[in-house]
Amino acid sequence: MCGVVCVSRPSVTRCRAGGRMSTTRADGGSADLGAQFVTCEPELAGFYEELVTHGILKPLTAPVEGMVVREGSRNFVAPQGISSVVKYYLEQSGADVSYEQQVTGISLRDGRWEVSRKAGPPEHFDVVILTMPVPQILQLQGDIVSIINESQKQQLESVSYSSRYALGLFYEAGTGIGVPWAARYIADNPCLRFISIDNKKRHVESPEVGPSVVVHTTVTFGSEHLDSDPAEVQQIILSHLQRILPSLPQPSSIKCQRWRYSQVTRAVPNCPGQMILHTQPLLICGGDGFTRSNFDGCIESAMSLAEAVKPHLQQFQTQAAKLPLDLL
Repeated sequence: MCGVVCVSRPSVTRCRAGGRMSTTRADGGSADLGAQFVTCEPELAGFYEELVTHGILKPLTAPVEGMVVREGSRNFVAPQGISSVVKYYLEQSGADVSYEQQVTGISLRDGRWEVSRKAGPPEHFDVVILTMPVPQILQLQGDIVSIINESQKQQLESVSYSSRYALGLFYEAGTGIGVPWAARYIADNPCLRFISIDNKKRHVESPEVGPSVVVHTTVTFGSEHLDSDPAEVQQIILSHLQRILPSLPQPSSIKCQRWRYSQVTRAVPNCPGQMILHTQPLLICGGDGFTRSNFDGCIESAMSLAEAVKPHLQQFQTQAAKLPLDLL
């Protein structure tokens, strides 16, 4: 009786889960081009214990040069790739996930939400949850433009993100990467901020699977080249990488990823982890743009969203229970 849709990104160009927590695969190997670690604060330890118990996360034990560890926090990696965290929760939810759907607008139609997309007819839902980067919420068309009031619009417009590029270098099985560390933070390069031997960092070294190297640029470099040709940006990154690691072998393939919305630098102020745009029917938005840009922030927003959505789902269940059986 109840239709609920969660829009995590208005435009998904690849059929995979995770967004900034996605895992790229090539030549038999894999690499996390977005989130590198999951940092656990004591307040939400129960979520991490569950993920560790199911083998989704493991403590980070590989050497990371230049990493600053906050007192009381613990760092974890995902052996199967960071997207396995997202996939685990999707499987637990039982949600029917549709990829490659470009959402363009949201409007009210006969007491329900009509969600328009670039390809295919619109669909109708009783509840809509938006968790994409905040600037993309403001780009949606339809009634949502007038539904967002001026105060909410100002709050949403105040959110800002850093931008950066990531490069994934994939190698054939048996290739050696001769460095003593699994990951390294770079402090004195105008282009590069982070380098990781990704399979080594995730404790999945195997003679049957080729290694992969992940490179993240600085935020400054990312913003300066945000709209540059990715092929040109890739060459610039490779030239800096060559200077830092001159003995790095030639990869069999390379993947260049532009993160326009990499990390939240300023979240919605004074926000409980979500923002209700419309009550009946419910239109609500959340995500790290409403808390802070780490996994804990995502969990806190998800919990806040769940508490806000739960009464509406219970209402639908009550209404369904009162209907004659031949109408169910």
